[in-house]
Amino acid sequence: MSEKPIRVLVAKPGLDGHDRGAKVIAQALRDAGMEVIYTGLRQTPDQIVGAALQEDVDVVALSCLSGAHLHLFPAVVEGLQKQNAGDILVLGGGIIPDEDIPELKEKGIVEIFTPGTNTKAVINYIKEKVGKA
Repeated sequence: MSEKPIRVLVAKPGLDGHDRGAKVIAQALRDAGMEVIYTGLRQTPDQIVGAALQEDVDVVALSCLSGAHLHLFPAVVEGLQKQNAGDILVLGGGIIPDEDIPELKEKGIVEIFTPGTNTKAVINYIKEKVGKA
């Protein structure tokens, strides 16, 4: 009997219209044996929280290129906490200035992956944190 695969919701919050990086990550996670749900573009934090709960995910991976990450990412964490789902791991990625990373981590985003991060590093991080390495 095999172990339940890690379930990851890949989401694009806000008005950002570029999703190539999110799709690359989604495919890499799927190729690594994870179940991946992709929300598509222009999702609100509430929509992302709802999808995470409905899909019973272990991880929410947020991608933002628009510069609204300081507002959108913490709103997803807060929404999950309000729904008693604060145990869902929230990761961020995209164009995130180095000076914003400490604030995002302080607000509950456990890790930030910036452009150029190897997909294997993301996969290994998720497996290690979810406890299915």
